Formats: sequence, C-alpha cells, structure tokens
Amino acid sequence: MAIGRSPQSSSQTPDQGAARRPSRARGIPEATVARLPLYLRALTALSERSVPTVSSEELAAAAGVNSAKLRKDFSYLGSYGTRGVGYDVEYLVYQISRELGLTQDWPVVIVGIGNLGHALANYGGFASRGFRVAALLDADPTVVGSSAAGLPVRHMDELEDIVETQSVSIGVITTPPGAAQQVCDRLVEAGVTSILNFAPTVLTVPDGVDVRKVDLSIELQILAFHEQRKAGEEPDRGESVLDRAPGPVRAAAAKLRRAAGTAKSLADAKPEAEPAKAKPARTAKPATGTEGDLSAVMPA
Repeated sequence: MAIGRSPQSSSQTPDQGAARRPSRARGIPEATVARLPLYLRALTALSERSVPTVSSEELAAAAGVNSAKLRKDFSYLGSYGTRGVGYDVEYLVYQISRELGLTQDWPVVIVGIGNLGHALANYGGFASRGFRVAALLDADPTVVGSSAAGLPVRHMDELEDIVETQSVSIGVITTPPGAAQQVCDRLVEAGVTSILNFAPTVLTVPDGVDVRKVDLSIELQILAFHEQRKAGEEPDRGESVLDRAPGPVRAAAAKLRRAAGTAKSLADAKPEAEPAKAKPARTAKPATGTEGDLSAVMPA
C-alpha cells in the first residue's frame, strides 16, 4: 500500500552532491546543516550548566570548528550575536532545534532487532531530542514477540499499517547487509521518506528520499589508520604492502614468488643444456608441479 509520495523511477546513492545541495527549507547549505547538531550538543551542555551567553570562539572550540565558520553558519539562521557579549545560549538552542525540526515529535521505526537494534531501542537520547520509537520490526519468527525497551517486536508484515497509523516518516535499518535494500524498498513504498542506514551497504533510493549512512567498521578503520600513524608505524619507502600483511597472506605471496621464479628459470633454460634424448615429460614435471602450486594461490 503506497502512502504519500510514490517513488519515482530515477534513483540516486545517498548524499550524492550533498556539499553543493542547499537545504530545501531556507537555503541552508548541507555542510552547515551537518554542523548544527554539533552546535546544539555544545549549547545544550552550556545550558545545563546555566551559562547565559557564549562567545563564538568558545562555542566553536566546544563544537570542534573554527569561529569564522561558526559565525557564517549562524548567519543562515539570522543570528549574529551581540558584540562584546556573544550569543544567548537559550535562544540559540531554540533556534537550532527549530531549524532541525526538533520542536515536534518524530515517530521512528527500527527494522532489524538484533544486538544493534536492541541497543538503539534502549537509547534514551531519542526522546529527549524529539524522536519517539513508534515500533520495532523484524522478519525472524524467533525474534517477533520479544521485547526491547518495553516495546514488542512486531512482524514486518505490519510495516505499512504502522507507517500509516502513526505517520512515520523516518526509518532506521539495522538488518544484515543482504536484507537492507529490500527493507529500504518496503519502507519507501510504505511512505517513509528519510532513512538512517546502519547496514554496511549502499542503498539505492528514489528522488525525494534522504539516506544517512552510519558504517561503524569504516569509522574503526579510519581510527586504525590514525593510530598506526601516531605510533610511527608508517611503512618504509622500500617496504612492500605484502611485507606488512598478515602471516598467511605473506606465506601465500612467498609461495607465488617462488613459483614464478621457478617458471621463469625453466623458460630461460637453453635447449642445448638438456640431454639429447631426454623425454619431454621429464623436463615438464617441475613446470607442471609449479603451475599446480601457482593455481592454488592465484585468485580465481
């Protein structure tokens, strides 16, 4: 049952051209929109400490950006602060919350109630930021009927009814990668127009549907890169990438090099060096064995 905007035929991958795309509401660049939650988090912490005003420099440092960028971002909101005083913390919290749409209730469905789905369902920060978990969905009969965060896990067959009756426009996907696209299609067909994807795969969605991707493994790999650099473990200039590979990979590579060297030696051998009456099969035996070894480590 299609609800709301029906999917169009064209498709796009998430965030394609996001840096150039202005916000549909007020012409705010996507890069600025991406920083607004950082400002809001820092401002909320100041508000909880009853700090009345904050300078652009202090707020920029708390949010991890430079002050010139912060002032430019706030200019899109129509907020310029007061010279010598700074920004009113409570008013900025209201401005940013309103711009992000956090002054209203947003029902959310979470699809895929494994370990990550359970963790998100139990996350207390959703409600305080304007998001209400309307339903937990799964297709596994062993999971359906259980509960998380006081909510029952319902079957995927109920998706369309839930989206319609609770006016859900945001879906969260925490399924295995193989099921993510199918779940995405179901959400879009039901009327969901914004998707937060935790599955390690790229989703294809119609125009008018926004996708945000959270890939924890990629983030960890980036951190590993920086940790390696901080530890001074950069590969030497003359060092091969294979020299830093795991043991089984190095062993396979060494076997491949030996096989290639043997094959090259046989190819370079002069015919005169062979016995005059030697049988071809005898001279071919080393090469045949070598090729057998080579095929075992060569990729298909």
